[in-house]
Amino acid sequence: MAPEQILLDRPRLPSTPPPLDWSTLADAFEAACLLRCTPPPAVAGTRRPVPEHRPPSVEFNRAEAAHRMRQLLGRLDVPIAHEVTVGGLRRRFEVHRLSVPLEHRPAYARTLEAGWRQGRRELLGGPVPGASTVRRAWRPRLAAAAWRAALLAGGRHVRRHILGIRITDRELAAILVRGAALLDVPALLRPGTGCYLVCVADGPDRERILHSTALDPAHLRERS
Repeated sequence: MAPEQILLDRPRLPSTPPPLDWSTLADAFEAACLLRCTPPPAVAGTRRPVPEHRPPSVEFNRAEAAHRMRQLLGRLDVPIAHEVTVGGLRRRFEVHRLSVPLEHRPAYARTLEAGWRQGRRELLGGPVPGASTVRRAWRPRLAAAAWRAALLAGGRHVRRHILGIRITDRELAAILVRGAALLDVPALLRPGTGCYLVCVADGPDRERILHSTALDPAHLRERS
């Protein structure tokens, strides 16, 4: 009995949280990708942004990206405050700052972390032998979610012969390349100065990416 008693008295390791359902995963993964496309907001009194993996606030310079983030967090039951600052003299610009209330930050952090890890594993892990029909259907949707986030919040690099996205996150760049393959589009990854350029050819490849990432009008109106 003694060995058994010792075994039972050992402290239990924290259990792994259950995986997110597919719909929640798609929303949390896209929100995490949006977050990785932007640097954390600067803090007064510091020369550089505070390095924080999941900051409680994020800034977008495009209204479409901010509204999409609000929509995703709304579906994830995370309340958000949205502030708009207008700046510039001859060339006016807007900065959209989204902030999560203090009491909701732990849930926000857990959900986006789980969404990122699970979505990353699905896209970079390769095909799973005997994968279910549901899983095979949702993996391209996750790929489209990553590309939609990059198109909204990443640095557009459009030329006559390519559609490119500039991002600083190496893992997200790899996900975009893998995601393009799941959408039957070849993509190239080109390292640049302080960033990565992920690009697809103009023509059918570009149109397939844009078609895959488009949202229907009803989806756009939801919780706007």
